[in-house]
Amino acid sequence: MIDSTAVKAYLIALQGRIVAALEEVDGGTFFRDDWTKVAGEPLGGHGVTCILEDGKVFERAGVGFSHVTGSTMPPSATQGRPELAGRGFEAMGVSLVLHPRNPYAPTVHMNVRFFVARPHAQGANTDDADVWWIGGGMDLTPCYGFDDDAIHFHRHCRDALAPFGARLYPEFKAWCDRYFFLKHRDEMRGVGGIFFDDFNALGFEQSFAMLRAVGDSFLPAYLPIALRRVHTPYGELERAWQALRRGRYVEFNLVFDRGTLFGLQSGGRTESILISMPPLASWRYDVRPETGSPEASLGTRYLAPRDWV
Repeated sequence: MIDSTAVKAYLIALQGRIVAALEEVDGGTFFRDDWTKVAGEPLGGHGVTCILEDGKVFERAGVGFSHVTGSTMPPSATQGRPELAGRGFEAMGVSLVLHPRNPYAPTVHMNVRFFVARPHAQGANTDDADVWWIGGGMDLTPCYGFDDDAIHFHRHCRDALAPFGARLYPEFKAWCDRYFFLKHRDEMRGVGGIFFDDFNALGFEQSFAMLRAVGDSFLPAYLPIALRRVHTPYGELERAWQALRRGRYVEFNLVFDRGTLFGLQSGGRTESILISMPPLASWRYDVRPETGSPEASLGTRYLAPRDWV
């Protein structure tokens, strides 16, 4: 028996804990935007978007909670489950992206979500029942690579999943490497982490426990990395490189990311969907970092699948 009320309560509390911790680190205050969409076509629901811009540590930080329902699942939600096309749905989750100001501090993304596909309309297959699953994960996207940052992040990802089976971390790590991949660039978005979707193999209680473990591991996985990088000196060269790497981030989110596509295709609130975008990004033609430079080593050492733990 699923308990969507318990999932929702956890997600709201998780958003609050993360926002409070980030405010303490940055010294700034998140703007809180409570929004509601009228129930019915194409989407109903509500959410809270928390956004911090021009902070001391975070140039842009967005932490959003949403709980939405719709009468028809959008294409992005059924591309791997075509048998669910035409169903109504309920979706809830917390999603965040943090873009630090300092180029040496990595961008990070985390998402935990719960999805229910409701039975078809009356008159359809009478054997239909709710189909539910969880999804999410977290991944680290540095502009300048550091082995100890990648190792720290992946260890926390591994340890969060360990109580639920030794196979899950290597499986979800490989999934993350495949998913956060820019096919047109032939490179990973960053150093990876974990990613999973359409997951209900452990039953509701244990799957929900795993979702909580992933969500609860985010702050210890990321904040120590940010705190040891945010005071590193940098100049115009590093900021220019950061803007170019952020351009790659934009490319992935707008071309490949299922969450972004789901939000836009389902008629979600556009500004809340696009809080993942960096405040500044750039594109230049045929950029070739100098051989042996820290910028070049990002591609040669960090933007390909590696075992970090």
